[in-house]
Amino acid sequence: MHEFITRMQSTGTGPRLGVKDLIDVAGVKTTAGSPAVAANAREATTDAPLMRGAREADARVIGKTNLYELAFGASGVNPYFGTPVNPLDGTLLPGGSSSGSAVAVAIDEVDVAYGSDSGGSIRVPSAFCGTTGLKTTHGRISLESVYPLSPTLDTVGPMARDVSGLVLGMKLLEPQFAIGDCARSIGIVRSTGVDIDERIQSAVDRICLRSGIACTEVRIENWKTAYDAGSTILHFEAVTSNRAIIDDEELFAMLSKPVRERLGIGMGLTESELKNALVFRGRWQDQLDALFREVDLLALPSVGFFAPPLEEAFDHVFTHLTMPFNLAGYPAVALPIDAGHRLPASLQLLGPRSSEDLLLGTALHFEHLDKG
Repeated sequence: MHEFITRMQSTGTGPRLGVKDLIDVAGVKTTAGSPAVAANAREATTDAPLMRGAREADARVIGKTNLYELAFGASGVNPYFGTPVNPLDGTLLPGGSSSGSAVAVAIDEVDVAYGSDSGGSIRVPSAFCGTTGLKTTHGRISLESVYPLSPTLDTVGPMARDVSGLVLGMKLLEPQFAIGDCARSIGIVRSTGVDIDERIQSAVDRICLRSGIACTEVRIENWKTAYDAGSTILHFEAVTSNRAIIDDEELFAMLSKPVRERLGIGMGLTESELKNALVFRGRWQDQLDALFREVDLLALPSVGFFAPPLEEAFDHVFTHLTMPFNLAGYPAVALPIDAGHRLPASLQLLGPRSSEDLLLGTALHFEHLDKG
């Protein structure tokens, strides 16, 4: 695999599509970015069901896109198949786990790429590469024939250079999809307990206040608890998803050290800890539902800092501002905005269940505002 994409022969005449290498494409091996998976991988005999709309649209599948190994990390680094190069600055991390998908759209290799997002894996690389990405509602897009990480949290969604590309991506996933109107009210999230670069927070505040949409500050309790609960579920279920590798000493040794360590954390968790996290998940959804009776959408940064240098791949927590919405299972969109810095900030808009049409309608408004 060449750093960000493994090219395929395609006879389609429609949009150019990149597919994250967790998703089965007929005639191609799915490796999940890992030699431990690749060792026993066979060519898929059929496409994953989520590919149906793209095939009907005669999309040109340009290739499978690279990712962080097993999708179990958010830096975007892959020591085996190459780390996709951040198109904004090759010395910086591309973000993950859908790093190859973000890079492919950023450099115009494809019109749309499919990524997956279990804790922020679409939104983090979108933030670091200056592109857009949509984390869909959990359960909206079929995960059949998609290599699992955490079935309770896993989602698949489109990534693109701009919002119109995300709309196209949703139409490929759901041919009847239509973009919605712009939100009438937004809650700007405060009190997450996460350190956020002042330039990034100011950029989010400025564009929200310039939007003409009614904005209020919203304080959300239990953000860190939601992050911790999501992390517990992710680590616990990652062990179940990768049990065949864990139980094979030779395959387990093929995994990178960080992934082995994360699986070790998961193996140390108990059923009781998982149960507590799932119980909290219900309370967290109720808490957010109450907020969405007051405002249409929520706004905050996708990541609280700009893309770090490659050598800092293991020095940061990348998903503090994204994981809580994976726990809820609700959709979120990330799009670049000007921060008065050489790198863009990333605005994250969060919505209630199945509000992708509203999120993209609002994101398009913000995109026009930022470019204007």
